[in-house]
Amino acid sequence: MNKSELRKLIRNKRRNLSLRRRQSAARGLLSTLRQSSQFMAGKRVALYLSNDGEIDPQLVCDDLEQRGKQVFLPVLHPLRKGHLSFIRYTRNSRMKRNRYGISEPDFRFGQHANARYLSSVCLPLVAFDQRGNRLGMGGGYYDRTLEFMHQPGHKPALIGCAYEFQQLPQLPAEAWDIPLTAIATEAAFRRF
Repeated sequence: MNKSELRKLIRNKRRNLSLRRRQSAARGLLSTLRQSSQFMAGKRVALYLSNDGEIDPQLVCDDLEQRGKQVFLPVLHPLRKGHLSFIRYTRNSRMKRNRYGISEPDFRFGQHANARYLSSVCLPLVAFDQRGNRLGMGGGYYDRTLEFMHQPGHKPALIGCAYEFQQLPQLPAEAWDIPLTAIATEAAFRRF
């Protein structure tokens, strides 16, 4: 299968999960991430709000906030086309819908963080493989935003969040793709 066919197949499978299965997976994701000492030690963590059937990290957001950690969400950058900015998120954040209909903090009112200086960035994905390759939605937002990962210097842990069924034996990788540090599913935490 090519990337487009894989995206269609797995996205349909995600969307067709029952509410009960999604809630169970969200609890499993929280449990899995709590088992990572590196993740739990981080002070500034980027997550995302689920969309299109993605595994939901909202319980993780709530847990981190209760532990006094700072949570950031990706926002479509209004000036740097094709890039993301990370803005602090709390229950009181001013939110708006972006052009894809995804809720995000309002760029004008939030505290911004450079991705390079976050402890961890948790990314949604369509599929992943055993080498840490990630198949995203195809927009390239995370790859462009995280291109500094190819350079020396401080780097956050990049943790893909997914359902266990999203693992494939091998994905095609392009030179510009940013490999993941780890994958967290409802069942396991895998380091690469």
